[in-house]
Amino acid sequence: MSHSSKKAVITAIIANGIVTVIKFIAGALSGSASMSNEAVHSLMDTLNQGFLFLGLREGERPADGVYAFGHGQKKYLWNLWSAIGLFSIGSGLGMAHAWHSWEGLGSSHIIETVTILGHEISSLSLNLTVLGIGFVLEGYSFLVAMKEFLIRMRSAGEQNPFRFLAKADDPTLTAIVLEDSAAMLGLALAALGITLTAMTGHAEYDIVFSALIAVMLGGIAFYLGFINMRFLADMRDTEAEQLFQEIVEDHPELERYHDLRSIIIDEQHTVLVAEIELKEEAMVNGLQQKITAAQQHILDELAGNEQQREQLQQYAFDRAAVEVIISRTEQIIDEIERDIKARLPRVSHITLEVEGVCASETPPAPGADPLCSEEHPAHS
Repeated sequence: MSHSSKKAVITAIIANGIVTVIKFIAGALSGSASMSNEAVHSLMDTLNQGFLFLGLREGERPADGVYAFGHGQKKYLWNLWSAIGLFSIGSGLGMAHAWHSWEGLGSSHIIETVTILGHEISSLSLNLTVLGIGFVLEGYSFLVAMKEFLIRMRSAGEQNPFRFLAKADDPTLTAIVLEDSAAMLGLALAALGITLTAMTGHAEYDIVFSALIAVMLGGIAFYLGFINMRFLADMRDTEAEQLFQEIVEDHPELERYHDLRSIIIDEQHTVLVAEIELKEEAMVNGLQQKITAAQQHILDELAGNEQQREQLQQYAFDRAAVEVIISRTEQIIDEIERDIKARLPRVSHITLEVEGVCASETPPAPGADPLCSEEHPAHS
């Protein structure tokens, strides 16, 4: 998680905390259903962003004896609790308040003026002033989040913000952008409902727009829950798998691959697993010279005289052959790993198993694959 993303979360917490307090005061004084639901909306935003911050803090903890790949997935869990819990509760409270306000239409009246510090002002002026303050504070939070969002979008080569919003790999930043966007829309809905009620004298407008705010909260809860569920369900990293396929096709020493799989741990860690087969010429070319050189080195280290050298000839040859083959295999695997990580740094763990060596120029016999000689698996 970048410093800018954390800044977006902290900014949103401060802005929404201030706005929550003044909205609750205005809602209590004016009796506006829209303002009350906007206060609940801002409260849910503030609590949710607090959860997001806790998730960021927990997710930054390194790997340990219990969490082998770090604590990165914890932020998805906090985000999921926040989305399903807080926003669902906020939506339910908002709908309940709208329903009770609707039921009480016949016995209630519109509060036209309120008294603050000995001065009477109209409810419309109070509510619009509070909404204006909220627009400034939440608008600043929105700009901070959108700046980071657009930077991420351009670095990913994407031009359409809506398309990037659907596939972005940072659900925390996505949550902040959606919440701040919904906050701005909620302010507009509340202002419209309050103004129409003041102009017409019909409280129905205020109640209907307050219900729309509650429905919007429910929609955000569903979408954010869906986004975080993806990362908690062992989702494959299709971009990493596609990159691996391209590397195998272009690599001069790889014949084919099998059983390619990947798991996204978090947005900074992907685990990639595959089985590969090497081309015969990749292993055979220059093999004899390397084995002979390695054999000579082993004999020089172990043998003190000519008689000992003759006795150790076969041992030295067998050991040299094993060392050269393993070294060459590890070299190829290291090349693949460096290439993948250079082009997609989030692929943090790669395990490749060498299944065999194939003579690619000779067609396989029907019903068999005699061209591939099995080797002991090698891992990276």
